[in-house]
Amino acid sequence: VQLQASGGGLVQAGGSLRLSCAVSGRTFRSLAVGWFRQASGKEREFIAATKKSGATPLYADSVKDRFTMSRDNAKNTVYLQMISLKPEDTAVYYCAADSTLITSSLATATAYDYWGQGTQVTVSS
Repeated sequence: VQLQASGGGLVQAGGSLRLSCAVSGRTFRSLAVGWFRQASGKEREFIAATKKSGATPLYADSVKDRFTMSRDNAKNTVYLQMISLKPEDTAVYYCAADSTLITSSLATATAYDYWGQGTQVTVSS
């Protein structure tokens, strides 16, 4: 499985960005896909994930109501729409995938076998 994240950039506080994660190499619909982020000097943090296409996303409390994860089966792409961005959202954002992950592990970074390269999101105050 290969993942390619894109869409990061510099945005002012209160602004919006949409990240994309193109997935190839395995049946997209059955893959669990997650978004994580890692700020400088901090541990990787769970953002959102879905067990498979059509499943309701799980969100971290810190982004609930501001971030929306979606999947486009026709494009084998996962999106993370981010609104009302805050300076504390600044981080490198990663998408990850796994074919055997169980629901209880969706928020666990070490449970994912495949990772994209990350895309930088910087929110200025």
